[in-house]
Amino acid sequence: MLLGAVSLSHLGPSVLLLLQLLLPPASAFFPNIWSLLAAPGSITHQDLTEEAALNVTLQLFLEQPPPGRHPLCLEDFLGRTLLADDLFVAYFGPGFPSRRFRAALGEVSRANAAQDFLPTSKNNPDLHFDAERLGEGHTRLVGALRETLVAARALDHTLARQRLGAALHALQDFYSHSNWVELGKQQPHPHLLWPRQELGSLAQVDDPTCSDCEELSCPENLLGITFLTSGYFGTHPSKPPGKCSHGGHFDRSSSQPPRGGINKDSTSPGFSPHHMLHLQAAKLALLASIQAFSLLRSRLGDSGFSRLLDITPASSLSFVLDTTGSMGEEINAAKIQARHIVEQRRGSPMEPVHYVLVPFHDPGFGPVFTTSDPDSFWQQLNEIQALGGGDEPEMCLSALELALLHTPPLSDIFVFTDASPKDAFLTNRVESLTQERRCRVTFLVTEDPSRVQHRARREVLSPLRFEPYEAVALASGGEVIFTKDQHIRDVAAIIGDSMADVVTLPLEPPVVVPGRPLVFSVDGLLQRVTVRIHGEVSSFCIRNPAGVCQDQKEGEGPLGHTRRFGQFWMVTMNDPLQKGTWDIQVTAKGTPRVRVQAQTSLDFLFHFGIPIEDGPHPGLYPLTQPVAGLQTQLLVEVTGLGSRGDPGDPLPHFSHVVLRDVPKGAELGRVPLEPMGPRERGLLGASLSPTLLSTAGPFSLELIGQDGGGRVLHRAAPQPCSVVPVLLELSGPPGFLAPGTQAPLSLRIASFSGPQDLDLRTFVNPSFALTSNLSRVHLEHNESAWGRLWLEVPDSAALDSVVTVTVTAMGREASLVPPTHAFLRLLVLALAPQDQLAAPAHSSGPVLITASPDFLPSTLVTRGMAGGGLAGHPRWGTVGGVLLLLGLSSWCHNSP
Repeated sequence: MLLGAVSLSHLGPSVLLLLQLLLPPASAFFPNIWSLLAAPGSITHQDLTEEAALNVTLQLFLEQPPPGRHPLCLEDFLGRTLLADDLFVAYFGPGFPSRRFRAALGEVSRANAAQDFLPTSKNNPDLHFDAERLGEGHTRLVGALRETLVAARALDHTLARQRLGAALHALQDFYSHSNWVELGKQQPHPHLLWPRQELGSLAQVDDPTCSDCEELSCPENLLGITFLTSGYFGTHPSKPPGKCSHGGHFDRSSSQPPRGGINKDSTSPGFSPHHMLHLQAAKLALLASIQAFSLLRSRLGDSGFSRLLDITPASSLSFVLDTTGSMGEEINAAKIQARHIVEQRRGSPMEPVHYVLVPFHDPGFGPVFTTSDPDSFWQQLNEIQALGGGDEPEMCLSALELALLHTPPLSDIFVFTDASPKDAFLTNRVESLTQERRCRVTFLVTEDPSRVQHRARREVLSPLRFEPYEAVALASGGEVIFTKDQHIRDVAAIIGDSMADVVTLPLEPPVVVPGRPLVFSVDGLLQRVTVRIHGEVSSFCIRNPAGVCQDQKEGEGPLGHTRRFGQFWMVTMNDPLQKGTWDIQVTAKGTPRVRVQAQTSLDFLFHFGIPIEDGPHPGLYPLTQPVAGLQTQLLVEVTGLGSRGDPGDPLPHFSHVVLRDVPKGAELGRVPLEPMGPRERGLLGASLSPTLLSTAGPFSLELIGQDGGGRVLHRAAPQPCSVVPVLLELSGPPGFLAPGTQAPLSLRIASFSGPQDLDLRTFVNPSFALTSNLSRVHLEHNESAWGRLWLEVPDSAALDSVVTVTVTAMGREASLVPPTHAFLRLLVLALAPQDQLAAPAHSSGPVLITASPDFLPSTLVTRGMAGGGLAGHPRWGTVGGVLLLLGLSSWCHNSP
């Protein structure tokens, strides 16, 4: 079997370890791919994290053959680049996308990298095994793994991935920052992942460890010691006489005798005095990371581990339901669709793995119900009845916010209501949360005049009262569909279609303009194209590249099947579709809505980042949205690159990205994409200038390229992006929250685009007390402000629960500056662990996590430093190949 046990000591002599170090080798290690600009040929935290996850995922696939398909064989993967897309095709079959899995790995990798950038973690030696804080680092590492387990079991996989990223960062740092490699060790430390275990043979405070070294490269500066040590970095804590430094350009301690350092973070002697041991450190860090993933798999079980990393092509099922007395038909429609989805997909790769249900009325909303069991979800949903009355409006957005906090990223959320929102003040925060979570929200709104007896004062309600829903739908890439009682069950069928992991095809223009057709492209990698039109439509015509037209007549037509439900049309096109340019001509009153969706394996993920080049750990600082005034990097990860119209064709590729105004569709600019490594990895980058990102409104991202046959490929991001006016960082303690304690949080706000007068507001879910020493701030261009917040965790706080803190920076009074939001998720645990990682039989006791990070003593505004170290133009490095670690190379599941 593949490294199934968490300790390498369990592996017998028949095990073959195959290490293919094809990556151009990364300080400890450098955070992510951008770091390769500073040290080409290095192995980064991102590389180690993703390769370890892929290896353990392959192990899971080998040990759990897919139902109805041939088992995987290990020999098929030996000597190959290990790619998520290939794993998914081999296990689930063609057409099942790896997008969610790759997004989950991205969450873990970015949380790993963030340890080098966040103010509460980047200089904390306990989190990096620096300054001989090895025992403290071990305690923090074990604590982060424990928190990963608790969060995963509480079904908060976003928080679990954040804590896993922190744990892996520390684990990998151990092998780069300590002298474990220099001691000649060939295997990971046997006690590092276990609580109640001593690391043993640690250097004491009066033990000299290093000699003086004046060169960049210091291969012989460690004294002939047999105990474990690590280097000091900077001035906090200060380096005692005779101790080793971390070393490198930005380590101020390395200029104090003994000079030099011992880190193995990269292949560059300017950053890493022990650069010659970088590959050995990376190998052990990879083995240890595989151990950590295997440990989590053994504790969570295969299904829990699969949910942690989203090892599935399936989406979650998330409903927000109005439960007032007039909602009987809508509730029944939701039940019918949920039942249909559960029964149709049970046991298949597309069976939902996460279910969320949030009811609301007026004045209440919630509680939220989450489960991974479809029968429990169905039972909970079946108990909901339409009760009571009440006038409009209702607490819809509060319920939706609750659903967003508990729904996995890249999910669809469906809201059933016949009322406008009472809590419209939440619109902007919910918009921001949909983009932070990358969730698409669809509102199914029943507007039926016959309900006047159920809703008081309906005749005096504003016709604009549903605008908050329109704003949230636009921000999330969803839509608002108005229908009537007699059609709600049929219209609700779009739930099943949306959960098929469809892409929305770009339309040109994106909205109906009288007299102009809507144009879209069909390529050979699209299937099950569906056209949805709703509004006061008198006629429409869908035309293929050959000029064949299908109109609004119901039933089977020359191009597909048309169904109509009131003012809602759904046209399902026949496969295979003719490739080329299609158009839709619509004649209607008002502005009808048109959406074209399709199933495809070829899609993309993206995120933004700020290049940091002047610190000890250069890399790309991840952002949810770009920040005004900053040179920003766009990173694109194409999924499903193995898809081909013809198996003999070359790989598809994308050449540039188009930014387009939303909703009008005007092109804001197009930027070339540069490949980052081998084409099969699908990693692309683009540099977005502050001028390009000067748009005040949302914008969409579209990728343009060609398939293997030279035909046009056009894909759009599922939701628009927004440029936020300021950088808002919110970080908390690296451990958990304990009931009855006060937790310090750190806040940084920076402006890069001119003077800002801002008010700061906070929100906590659940409603814990939160105080701050920074409630308003004036920032000049390129200026930062720092502050502290204190979160009061009551004695009654539920254990193993998640607390979400939101900070909003708003322009004062009539300011046109849009709000900026920062979200922070924290875990509540008992100080006495009740859910500890199991340790070997010779373990002696639990580990308590009680240490706190260092925080700035007060609010601090730093002039002229907000943009320090931010890169101008990109200089993309080259990344090639993978790290692949396998065992038992002759073993195959279908062998006798």
